[in-house]
Order: sequence, then structure tokens, then C-alpha cells
Amino acid sequence: MVRREFAAEEAAKIMTDIDRIRNVAIVAHVHHGKTTLTDSLLAKAGIISKAVAGDALYTNYEAIEKDRKMTIKSANISLAFQYKEKDFIINLIDTPGHVDFGGHVTRSMRAVDGVILVVDPVEGIMPQTETVVRQALKEKAKPVLFINKVDRLLTELRLTPEQTFERLLELIASVNKLIDSYCPEEFRGKWKVSVENGSVCIGSAARKWAISKTIMANHKVTFKDIFALTAANNEAELQRVAPIDEATLTMIIEHLPNPKVAQEYRIPYLWHGDIASEDGVAMAHVDQAAKTNGVIFGVQSDPHSGDIAIGRIFSGSVKKGTLLHISGKAEPQRVSQVGIYMGPERVLVDEIPAGNIAALIGIKDLAIGDTISENEIEPFDQIVHYSKPVVTKAVEAKDPRDTMKLIQALRDLTKGDQTLVVEINQETGEHLMSGMGELHLEVIETKLKDDFKIPIQTSEPIVVYKETIDKGVKDVEGKAPNKHTRFYMNVEPLEQTVIDLLETGTIKDGKPKGKTHVEEFIKAGLTREEAKGIEYICNSSLLIDGSHGVQYLNEVMELLVEGFTEAVRDGPLAREKVYGIKVTITDATIHEDPVHRGPAQVIPAMRRPVWAGMLMAGVTLLEPKQKFTVSIPQEYMSEVITLLQGRRGQVLNIEQERESATIIAKMPVAEVIKGFSNEMRSATKGKAIWYTEYLGFEKMPKELQSKVVREVRTRKGVPPEPPTPEQFMD
Repeated sequence: MVRREFAAEEAAKIMTDIDRIRNVAIVAHVHHGKTTLTDSLLAKAGIISKAVAGDALYTNYEAIEKDRKMTIKSANISLAFQYKEKDFIINLIDTPGHVDFGGHVTRSMRAVDGVILVVDPVEGIMPQTETVVRQALKEKAKPVLFINKVDRLLTELRLTPEQTFERLLELIASVNKLIDSYCPEEFRGKWKVSVENGSVCIGSAARKWAISKTIMANHKVTFKDIFALTAANNEAELQRVAPIDEATLTMIIEHLPNPKVAQEYRIPYLWHGDIASEDGVAMAHVDQAAKTNGVIFGVQSDPHSGDIAIGRIFSGSVKKGTLLHISGKAEPQRVSQVGIYMGPERVLVDEIPAGNIAALIGIKDLAIGDTISENEIEPFDQIVHYSKPVVTKAVEAKDPRDTMKLIQALRDLTKGDQTLVVEINQETGEHLMSGMGELHLEVIETKLKDDFKIPIQTSEPIVVYKETIDKGVKDVEGKAPNKHTRFYMNVEPLEQTVIDLLETGTIKDGKPKGKTHVEEFIKAGLTREEAKGIEYICNSSLLIDGSHGVQYLNEVMELLVEGFTEAVRDGPLAREKVYGIKVTITDATIHEDPVHRGPAQVIPAMRRPVWAGMLMAGVTLLEPKQKFTVSIPQEYMSEVITLLQGRRGQVLNIEQERESATIIAKMPVAEVIKGFSNEMRSATKGKAIWYTEYLGFEKMPKELQSKVVREVRTRKGVPPEPPTPEQFMD
């Protein structure tokens, strides 16, 4: 076994040869075998012994991952290999497959140029398979295919070699159809995978064998030979004639691009600065001698070193002492150390050149998606997560003396996980943490207890709702408490095309910077006057100054923004976030004496008319929905359909194959988190397997809204009866 320090040294040496670098993520639906496959590559690189590969699950190094036998965060590891007598470096990321941890997959795609898609042929293309393919292709990361657990077709389903091969060809065709659906236009038809060109491996990661075109040629073995050896349960011979590490490694090196090839088409897509500029040319050509530029795609907290930023370096090289600008920060910061990840271990090296993945120590207040650069440059596109937090729990320390420790722990966790949102409930003092699902929040709870050693207590899961309006009201008057200052505004629903623009994440919340946003908003449907008048963006809602020549308005604009953000962060109906409204200030009379137009006067004069206008227009509650895919034996189909429909589910599709059926439905999250699992197991005698996928927010049925609003308001400690517009117009 090679010492890990030696492996790190070897990796650092090879990193300067761009042709011999591959940045790769392993992606798949949950339990399709990503981490087991990763083990074989680690064994080939000498990180672990071949004897334990497949059982070690080395990149699942956190205790909770070992307990659940599930990847819950992305793990980075740099591996040095020899291929055809040349040394190569593969910067590998093992990503989670469960939908609750899809945010880790999204941000990992920014760092890699290619992905190994792992698919179980018995389960086929599952919901998360489609999601990860879409995520990879959106970032222009080229796919290759590893069909895993092929022995299941032979030993469990008892298919003949001909039937097995037919099933595999069907699966490859389905994967190619998926690739073509989401592939960038210039690569449509070119990025399809096939057995003939070697971009498909077929094997069993647990049994450490895989066959591909290269393996067939090099080891003079056929698929029928593999079938016979599997039937004979001769694992030793399988591993000898079809070594999984050789098959996978060959596929990565031969079919996934090096940074020089990939950055030429990825940089113009991910970075909207001047591609002809010094930095643009350097990044497109992976110039290691140029100024340093890169993107942070991960942040980890270390008790000894503080925050560790994990980034893809696109040009230059980063080393101790490099002074870097961080997008959105005023002052540059100096790197104190650099390293590469070897699974749980971070090994320090002298420098990391462009085309590689680096761990940066010493830079503070970094966020995932931040651009780092020696010269100040246009930031990279924001990393946009497909899913949104839909389930919330209240969490508090059992011992009040641990409250500050809890706050810091939650802050550390949100740095490395943008899909975790933490807020304070002002009425109760509880901390509210919102995540992708119940499992996501369970993992956060476990980390708080085990890693941060904080005894906590949590509430039952709470569903996150949003408030919006379908029609607008004009000239709503807002009065300051002292009646000396008045504002007049229109409160209207925001155009859906503008909401879609904001949801892409290309325009951040806050005051828009520069003039480029104006044209984007006009294209999305705003008038030029509206686009130029945008003062603030919050929760996919806009505050627009549509007034003309109002004296002192600029002096109080900061307070008006504060009043607007308070209004949209805590809506009038159920005290939930407001979504998709447009507030336009049309006129105002403002007292000339600054004493009479301070925060206590201006903020309520903005917040209250926004609420009043929404109530006058009629507030609608939006509830989160999930795409719900359940696989069952056909005999339980009617029971499951009845159960889904009884919980407000809308059946979208039913697919039947042999003895099994797959039902796809649209389900309200509120109906899935309350006793649903027990009912499903009871209805199917425990034989149902189901998966969920975020589907966005939709209007709640009117007949249910009143009851839900009262429940939410009661839970939040405010009067159950919602207010009237008149209460905000005195």
C-alpha cells in the first residue's frame, strides 16, 4: 500500500501537466454504488488496500455516513495514477445520491469537467438519475456511463446472457435520450455514450469487476465469459480478467476532457466577463503562468484552521501568500496555506496550478459560489440550486448557556451547506432551520449533537409556505406614526417571466449593481422605467422607485428598503415569506426635518401599506410540492393510488413493467411529512420504495387556506385570526 503522503506528493507533481489532469465527479441516484466504485479507484492509487475496496466506503468518512451507509456530502480526493507509462492526476469528487443532499451535487458540477454516471440496471433511470444528469450538463460537464450491479440481472432476475445484454442496451438508449434532452446544443449527438467507443463500463463495484471495449481487447474476455464466471461465483477470476480499476480509469482518461479542452467551452458559458481580456484568455487557455482566478464550490469548518475554502482554479496558481480578491468583498485577503484533499485528510502542498482543485486556508467570510482572483474580475455565474428548503424545524439548546454555541454551530453548518437556511423566530427566540427534507434536517441535528456536542431539542417538522397576490392595488397610502410623512405605492403581482429571471440566481438579492441588469429585466417584461427604478430585490420581489422629483426621497430610501424587506420577509396573512410581488413608490410627502423622518417613522410607513395592499388584493398561500415516485408490486397499485389521492396527490403517470408498477404523482409536502411513511408501508406490506423530488410552490386550495393560516399563526404565537387591511392604514 502506498503511503498517503507519497500519493499527495506525486499528485502535486503531476498537477502542472494540464494534459494529464482530469476533474471528475461520480454521480448517481441513491444506493446505485458511487462510493463503492470510488473505493476501487482509491485502491488503484494506493490509498486503501484492494482487499477492503468496496467495503471500506473510504469517502464516507463521517460517522453519520458510516451509520446510515449513505453519502451525505461531497468528498474530494486527488489521485495519482499511471496509464500507458504516463502519470495522471484525477481530482475526484464522490457526490451524494439522496435528493435531500442534491445541493452538494449542484456545486460540485462547477468544479469538474466530466462525470461518471452510475446506474443500477434493475432500478434503471430513477428521479435523481435524471436530476444529476441535468445538473452536470447544465455546467457542461461531459458524461460517461458505469452500469453497476449487473450481477443482479444474472443472479436475482436470472436473465440469460442475451436477455441481460438486451436489457443493458435498452438502458444505454434511455441514458442517451436523457443526455440529448439536456445536452448543450453544440454537443448534442457528440456526448452520447456507447459500448463501441468505450464510454460505457458494465460491472459490479461490490465484486470489483467491470468490462468495457478496452477490457475485452486487453484481456481477451467476452460478455459470455463474464456471465459464466458470475454464474460460477468465481470472483477472483472475474477480478483478474475484468479489473474494475483498469476499466474505469481507462474510460476516464480516454473519454473525459482535460482542463485545456474543457475550459475553452466552459469558461465563456460560466463567466460573462470579457473573454478577450487578459484574465478571460488566461482562463480559457488554462494559463498557469497568468494571474490566479477561480471559483469556490465548497466551504468546510476546521476546529484548528478555521474555514477551509475548496475551489477550482481556472488560471494562474495559488500558493502561500497569494493575495486574492473575493467577489462582493471590499478588501483582498492573503492565502496562508494550500492543500489537496485525500478524503478526510487535507495534505499541504507548496502550490496548486490552474486546472486543479485546491483547499485554501486563511481566507475568511467566503461563501459557496464566490469568485477569487488576483485582478478584480467580473464574478462567475452564481451556482443555482434546483431545490428549495421545504421543511422547517425549530431547534434550541437544552441548556440556555449553550445558545451562543448553537448559533455559531448553525452558522458554520450554513457556510458549507447553502441548502440549509437558518432564521430566528423573533416571537419565540427559537432558531428555525429549513432544509430539503426530513432526512436533511435529521443529519443536521445529528451533527449538532455529535460533532458540536450541543444537547438540543427540536420541534416536529413544519412546512414552509409562501404568500403572494394574483391582482394588484394602486395608490395605497402609508402614513408615518406621527402623520408628518406619507408614501403612496402600487402593490402588484410580479410578472412570471421576471420571477423566472430572479429564480435563476443570476441576479442576487439586494441593490442591483451596474447597468447590465436593466436590459435583463426589460427582456423579462419590465418597462425600461421600471427596470431603471429598481431599488431592491428580496424573495423574488422588487421595490421600484417610480416617483418623480420627490424631495428628500433619496435621504430616506435606505429606511424604505428596510421597511420593504421587513414586509416581504414576514407576510401579513400567515407571517410567512412573501414571494413574487412588485412594490412601486409613486409619490410621497416627506417632512423636511430629519428628526421627524427617522427609522421609527419611515419603516412602518413602508411596511404597513405593503401589507395593507396585499390584503386588499387578496393574499394567496403557496405550498411546496414534490414529485413523488413510488415503485411497488402491481397487486398494490389500487391501494397506493387511493392513498396518494386521499392525501391530495395528483397521479401524473403509471408505468407497468413485468410484475412491478411505478406511480408518479405530484404531492403537497404537508401531506408527506405527517404519518405518510407508516400508511404507505401498511398499504403495501412494506414492499413500496419511493423517492421525492422538489417541484416548486403552487397555490393552496382555497377551501384549505383559512385552516392552515390559523394553524401557522397559532404556532408562531400571533393571534389566529389574520389582520384586515384597515389595521395597517391608520
